[in-house]
Amino acid sequence: MFTIGDFARHGSVSVRMLRHYDAIGLLRPAHTDPVTGYRFYEAAQLSQLNRVIALKDLGFTLDQVRSILDERVDVEHLCGMLRLRRAEQEAAVAEGAARLTRVEVRLRTIQREGHMNEQDVVVKTLPPVRVAELSGTAEGFGPEHIGPVIQPLYEELFRRLERAGVTPSGPGVAYYECAEDDVAVTVHAGVTVSAAPDARYDFDVVDLPGVERAATTVHHGSMDRVAPTHQALGRWIEANGYRSYGNSRELTLECDGDPETWVTELQEPVVPA
Repeated sequence: MFTIGDFARHGSVSVRMLRHYDAIGLLRPAHTDPVTGYRFYEAAQLSQLNRVIALKDLGFTLDQVRSILDERVDVEHLCGMLRLRRAEQEAAVAEGAARLTRVEVRLRTIQREGHMNEQDVVVKTLPPVRVAELSGTAEGFGPEHIGPVIQPLYEELFRRLERAGVTPSGPGVAYYECAEDDVAVTVHAGVTVSAAPDARYDFDVVDLPGVERAATTVHHGSMDRVAPTHQALGRWIEANGYRSYGNSRELTLECDGDPETWVTELQEPVVPA
């Protein structure tokens, strides 16, 4: 048998924790000296301690831990429960990280308010362009909505292009349309091609019309961090006597390797206000 101190050391927990588990009936000592009150544990109890700590660390309450242990769940079932809970925790961590990224983007947006120079925006004519595209629906314009939709669309689009023997002839072109309810967003993931439309293709080939006048600026870095550039462009458009007209586009100039090295031109069709 082990003293409570030795058992705590072998189990990588604190003596205080073991005393608490004893007090609530979660992990009783194998023997308690009736005279001294000293607690003694057996090596076999390390298995139960491992289960308690694993369940607790994965977010189960002590009452839930007691219930699970009382049901004498077998090892395979217990491991399955732990894997499921671990996946839930990993998803929560990922969402937390994504939320922090969105907060950082908003902070950068606030810091950059009013800092876009005249030289950062070019008003120009956009020529017509033919694109092969796939489309999907996002819940909103935020990166947390657009990213999970557009990235798989592009991956699938390039697979289908290769299968069809169609080679891109120019950069990627993404554009977005608001649905009639002004809530959902239709996401178009496209790439410039010279191929003619063909009913055998499992993707769309469409001709985007030319734009007489578009306010354009270049965004450097991941599109998850595009909000400050988008908002600065919007402020410039209003400050210079224009208003947005039609669907904005994103022209991919560089997209190899680390997303932080990507270069994207934002194109906003405008007319005089």
